[in-house]
Amino acid sequence: MEDLLNNRVFITAILAWFLGQFLKVPIEYLTRRRWNWALWFSSGGMPSSHSSLMVATTLSIGLYYGFDSPVFALAFAVSMIVVYDAAGVRRQAGYHAQKINLLFEELFSGHPISQERLKEVLGHTPRQVLGGIVLGTLIALAVYGLMPPNTP
Repeated sequence: MEDLLNNRVFITAILAWFLGQFLKVPIEYLTRRRWNWALWFSSGGMPSSHSSLMVATTLSIGLYYGFDSPVFALAFAVSMIVVYDAAGVRRQAGYHAQKINLLFEELFSGHPISQERLKEVLGHTPRQVLGGIVLGTLIALAVYGLMPPNTP
């Protein structure tokens, strides 16, 4: 357990994810004037916590282990997939869910047919992904500044 608590990359990753999820609630309030505590446990919203997590982890690996390390290259590749998925594939799936929900409402209004609404907020706008990238970068740089590498 002590090794995990001394793992600066892990600390950076958890902090980036936690802050990404936490900030969704006050940002939602500032932009829409409503408290939506469900955002704590959902995907979608500003900032993208997936992007924040991966960018912070990747940058932290580069800072602590070198940007020429194979682990950094792997983290960078995974980060690109996550960011693309957040702004692309999952966003499109959210659009599809929105249209299917509208179709159900129009087709079955007034009928006793039970339907479960599909989750519409799956992905992120490019702005939300950029917010996650910026947040992840700032957190990685802050942790690196506060917890520099051990020197022999």
